[in-house]
Amino acid sequence: MTASGSGAPPVEFLDVRRIGFVEHPPPVLTPWERREVDRLWEGTKTGSPTTFDGPLVASLGIELPSPGVLVARWARLSYRYRALRVLRPSEDVPGSVFVTVLLPTERGLVVGRGAPTTAAPGRWTLPGGSVEPPADGQPLDGDALRRDAARELAEELGFRIADAELRLFAVTRGRRFGSLGFHFRAQPVASALVLRRHAGLVTLETGHGAGPELDEIAFVSSPAEAGRLGPGADYLPQVLRRYGDAG
Repeated sequence: MTASGSGAPPVEFLDVRRIGFVEHPPPVLTPWERREVDRLWEGTKTGSPTTFDGPLVASLGIELPSPGVLVARWARLSYRYRALRVLRPSEDVPGSVFVTVLLPTERGLVVGRGAPTTAAPGRWTLPGGSVEPPADGQPLDGDALRRDAARELAEELGFRIADAELRLFAVTRGRRFGSLGFHFRAQPVASALVLRRHAGLVTLETGHGAGPELDEIAFVSSPAEAGRLGPGADYLPQVLRRYGDAG
């Protein structure tokens, strides 16, 4: 049974070739919700003092005005507002907006396990993360998503590529909270190089007292292989299956 309880896959694929974003004000919270969000955030910080209430892009819903066109309504929030997931019905919760990178090697796609200090400790994912709001006056668009994806790849694997090299592979929407995932595909690289870059990043981050965002990496070619690693992101089996079908 899936998270939705209906037997449907956790995420759906959207046929998207053109992306547009329209900024809206953040959702209005009741006084009780504000107090609860702050209380829950303090509990999170107590358990993980390094947790940072950083800015993020939240999805307020989408429109598909014509074939291949996605228009997403979004607002500026921060990580603490994810607490709304336990305070509101799922249909009234702003969804996350995130990017991932499918990095092919001769051993399969690169996946990583979230370190204990991350928002999803122990969960296997593709390299990536939440989209951050653009600076004032800068647009949120496809180019911004590619820049975020390339930045996440560098931060999590120590692997730097030009954002222009990334190609949009798939767009997913979570069935529970409506979270939007923008999945980009990179050019193939050698697995030995990925391992070397990640090991160098781990050494560097550990020396700074921070530790890596991904404490382990692996290579997978199918949902079954990913499942044997341990708990994974809800989108991972479906994206891996689509990647395999695409050849």
